[in-house]
Amino acid sequence: MSKPQINRIRVAIQKSGRLSGRSLDLLKNCGLQFARSKDKLFWYGKDFPVDLLLVRDDDIPRLLLDGVCDLGIVGENIAREVMLERNGGKGLRLLRKLGFGHCRLCIAVPEEMNISDSTELEGKRIATSYPALTRYLLEKKGISTEIFELSGSVEIAPGLGTADAISDLVSTGTTLRANHLRELEVLFESQAALYGREGDVSADRQLLLDRLLARLEGVLRAAECKYVMLHAPRESLKKITELLPGVEHPSIMSLEGTDRIAIHAVCGEAVFWEHLEALKAAGASAILVLPVEKMLA
Repeated sequence: MSKPQINRIRVAIQKSGRLSGRSLDLLKNCGLQFARSKDKLFWYGKDFPVDLLLVRDDDIPRLLLDGVCDLGIVGENIAREVMLERNGGKGLRLLRKLGFGHCRLCIAVPEEMNISDSTELEGKRIATSYPALTRYLLEKKGISTEIFELSGSVEIAPGLGTADAISDLVSTGTTLRANHLRELEVLFESQAALYGREGDVSADRQLLLDRLLARLEGVLRAAECKYVMLHAPRESLKKITELLPGVEHPSIMSLEGTDRIAIHAVCGEAVFWEHLEALKAAGASAILVLPVEKMLA
């Protein structure tokens, strides 16, 4: 596969799986539109010089390391595994955690095994699809184990007698319970993240990257924010401002013919019913909470 053109950016995302839809939605919310190729693996950016490669998730960090792509959206666990496997844990820059695709790499053991701490795994056999990351994290704890790789169905290894424990991704724990395993310890918390390559880039390419990253940051910040509008007594302004989560400088407007004011504010944190109840108790009325679609600092 050829290297990216100097005047365009290539972004690799998962072609199918749990991160695929959310990754594509995120880029579309940045105002990007794509023309799909016949094989649906390469999408050409129509109104912004950003093209997509839709590939397997474990190929994304490899394409980044090889210079085929400029950016990639992939789970932190995959990125760390490939970096440890190929580059001693280096080579990629984590640019932004994206807030979806949460999971955890856990050590799990049979329910009947009398073990309460990962240090008791010394010398045990661990089955995993993430051998480099598991070995690295256990060795950091001073634990030496026999690790062997399985590409799928890791959870059945203890039942077959081929492993004493497993190291696997867990989101709900349902699969572990179905295979009579219990979670012993979390080794690594993971989520979807945007990665780029380490190293310098040309000024023109950096300008394009900065534009895309600014849009991305705006979309992510908007998703975390709410726009709040309310009326309140002027003397309650200080108290109201303190109650609004994540607000520094709200907009204040006088309501003609009254001693009340209108307050408009972007809340940088979640707004819960408890916040609204506290605002009402402080004298606020006509409280509206609206989603923020786009934001550019």
